[in-house]
Amino acid sequence: MITVHHLENSRSQRVLWLLEELGVQYRVKRYARDPETQLAPAALHKVHPLGKSPVITDDGLTVAESGAIIEYLLERYGQDSGLLPAPGTPERLSYTYWLHYAEGSAMPPLLLSLIFRKMPQQPMPFFVRPVVRGIAAKALSGFVRPQLELHLDFMEGELSKSEWFAGDAFTAADIQLSFPLEAAGAAGLLGETRPHLQAFLERVRERPAYQRALKKGGPYDLGF
Repeated sequence: MITVHHLENSRSQRVLWLLEELGVQYRVKRYARDPETQLAPAALHKVHPLGKSPVITDDGLTVAESGAIIEYLLERYGQDSGLLPAPGTPERLSYTYWLHYAEGSAMPPLLLSLIFRKMPQQPMPFFVRPVVRGIAAKALSGFVRPQLELHLDFMEGELSKSEWFAGDAFTAADIQLSFPLEAAGAAGLLGETRPHLQAFLERVRERPAYQRALKKGGPYDLGF
């Protein structure tokens, strides 16, 4: 049976959702973040050398990285699920693009935004704080926020052409993109200014498999 090594408030929530969409049996092994650092616990290093989540084990195999896990699960359990467009179609090419875009392009500016916004809040000597605040503000205004706007506007424009990212049918690429868009929503970057992205989030949250995954994964707070 598949075991999902599930770190709270992490990308592994997407893996639970995908498994619920596939209707595959699995078990969840939970891990809590360190309350001080918010990092994954050392126990995850016993599963994978990097000690990161998501990671799954299945029939003696260990698979890490969201995209690799999605590809593995669909190849083994989801060929007839409808979550993977047919090879050689425009939808399949679009699916592959969005599957990798989610982590390769969409997430980095979101993570940088989180880091630079939290930097001035960290413990430090009082005389250093104004310098750190100034560096963080310059990085946010000069690079991070323009990149965020660029990527979110790009995704908004693409979703104005079809209901889902790879076309008119829901695919695993939408599952993969849910995390950066949940993060963007938590940061207040969607709403009325990006109605197609906001509608996307509302559609995925209504899916029964998404709701079942939330119940199994536990409380979900991205901290953005």
